[in-house]
Amino acid sequence: MGNTSPRLLARLKRKKRIRKNIFGSQDRPRLSVFRSSNHIYAQIIDDEKRITLVSASTVDKEFKENKVEGKKHEIAKAVGSLVGKRALDKGIKQVVLDRNGFLYHGRVKALSDGAREAGLNF
Repeated sequence: MGNTSPRLLARLKRKKRIRKNIFGSQDRPRLSVFRSSNHIYAQIIDDEKRITLVSASTVDKEFKENKVEGKKHEIAKAVGSLVGKRALDKGIKQVVLDRNGFLYHGRVKALSDGAREAGLNF
């Protein structure tokens, strides 16, 4: 696998520590956030059935058609509102935030704020 950066190892260690306490159920699924250097992804997952209920990202066809431009945190907020709208269409109102080992600031915080503004509670 090669050399793994210390930053990635630290994030994976935080992820493991967080995930042992967070579990998405049918009543309260898990909102998982992943960010890369260029894109951000959000999924709402039911861990009991092991299925993804709703997802949204910057690479979605619908998102690209809207042509949201701006800074990365503004784009992340738009992805959060998109995943929030899709969740409400499926009848999901309560979720548990899984920040995937990323610190809760910047794009992760913007995505969660966008989801809250769309109507999700967590």
